[in-house]
Amino acid sequence: MTAQSHTIRTPDREGVLRAAEKIAAILPPTPLLPLEIYGRTIWCKAESLQPIGAFKIRGAWHRLSDLSEAERAGGVVAFSSGNHAQGIAWSARRLGMTATIVMPADAPQAKVDATRALGANVVTYDRMTESREAISVKLADEHGAILVPSFDDPWVVEGQGSVAIEAADQLEAMTEKRPTRMVICCGGGGLASGCALALPDTQITVVEPEGWDDFGESLRQGHIVPVGPNPPPTRCDALQTLRIAPLTFDILHGRGATGVAVTEAEVAAAMRLAMTSLGLVLEPGGAVALAAVLAGKAQVDGTTVITLSGRNVDLPTYAAMIGA
Repeated sequence: MTAQSHTIRTPDREGVLRAAEKIAAILPPTPLLPLEIYGRTIWCKAESLQPIGAFKIRGAWHRLSDLSEAERAGGVVAFSSGNHAQGIAWSARRLGMTATIVMPADAPQAKVDATRALGANVVTYDRMTESREAISVKLADEHGAILVPSFDDPWVVEGQGSVAIEAADQLEAMTEKRPTRMVICCGGGGLASGCALALPDTQITVVEPEGWDDFGESLRQGHIVPVGPNPPPTRCDALQTLRIAPLTFDILHGRGATGVAVTEAEVAAAMRLAMTSLGLVLEPGGAVALAAVLAGKAQVDGTTVITLSGRNVDLPTYAAMIGA
């Protein structure tokens, strides 16, 4: 079994629906919470309340649960700053698989500790000088393991798209309307592209931290544009993707998705609002969609769904952000 042994295929809406059924069988739906901003109600999908504190559990479960017994025997290798890491570790443990996660040396300690607590082996690397992909492929080949990227994988995209299936059903039950817009936290675009497949008539806006907004720039230029040299520091560790993948770009570009970027101050304001108005702890990367709405950078209407995508943040970072 090699790192590249999985079947190459194109993710589709049928796969998203199948993933949603699989996830509904093992996890309760996360809440869809109304929040009034500037006189308009937006609907906040609280993925921060997942067992691992992030939506990444969805794609990980869809991917690993589709493996054969023979494939599971070799274990799994993944690379992640922390949330995909925990999703893979959680799913692997439930399926009786070994898991090795390649994580940046500067990942939040809370994410590293949580990944290890789920039974995974953690290998660290320097995100600015080393290739996590190369390290992961080498490890997977050495151990005969399956490699599961954090966004460049059809199963992962479909699994993340189950967020939108769930949110649309919840919104319809409460308002008798379907989402017209989704504003989505974005690193490599797995969540956003999955949601685009799930809801083909919904306008998608991706949100990234300033200086790391390569997805938005790629959408504007019509081709993949990597993050520039010497990107600024950001507390949005989950969204530090240096180059996006054709898989997710093609889906979102084909759907006419748009992208916006937010500042650290705008992210901090969103984290404070989530705490005071919703009673939710959000990590910086998990708050960027709310930040874009709060800053007036993302257009909304009464049927706009936004993702609150993660809560995994070190306490000193959280305290610094909400106290800023």
